[in-house]
Amino acid sequence: MAKKTLELNDQLYTYLLSVSLRENDELKALRVATNQLEMNIMQISPDQGQFMAMLVKLMGAKNILEIGTFTGYSTLAMAQSLPAGGKLITCDVSEEWTDIAKQHWALSGVDNKIELQLAPAEQTLKSLLDNGNAGGIDLVFIDADKQNQWKYYEYCLQLLRPGGLVLIDNVLWDGKVANPDDDSECTGDIREFNKKVFSDNRVEISMIPVGDGITMARKI
Repeated sequence: MAKKTLELNDQLYTYLLSVSLRENDELKALRVATNQLEMNIMQISPDQGQFMAMLVKLMGAKNILEIGTFTGYSTLAMAQSLPAGGKLITCDVSEEWTDIAKQHWALSGVDNKIELQLAPAEQTLKSLLDNGNAGGIDLVFIDADKQNQWKYYEYCLQLLRPGGLVLIDNVLWDGKVANPDDDSECTGDIREFNKKVFSDNRVEISMIPVGDGITMARKI
């Protein structure tokens, strides 16, 4: 038995994928296309996508909200796990990146489950609340600009049903959050966010070292 989580070197991570990753052709094609982009570092890992897809099924989620679409890999992974009649609202400001996403959603046959809001996320979140969606969301995934992360989180808690789940990406930030010599603004924003969620008694939490680190916060 291990007293702490194993460190995944390249060899062990490759093995992990070889015996656990069941990435379908649609997801793989989107991941390969995204890897050709200069900003491919923004892509979540395939094992993270599979983990999130399983959470959708375990929760029986029917209404999902995503903040930060990029090229839509996480969107596709979750949408494929939604039941008939399920809906995923995803927010982004980049038409260039989301055009790639829309092509692959359509090819995968799940575009009817996805509603893209091409506008600043705060604007979309306010609109959802104004239109009576408070307490109607099962699962939220936040993967957007870090300086506004707490603001998004607060909106999402209002939109989330009791027992619903918020997933926050990049909470380990390639290990930089633990480096006392890293005083960059973005790293500082993530450290501050992590402290706030840790102290938030409105949720139950678990930080998972998958991908770049995910915090799971369950609304009480």
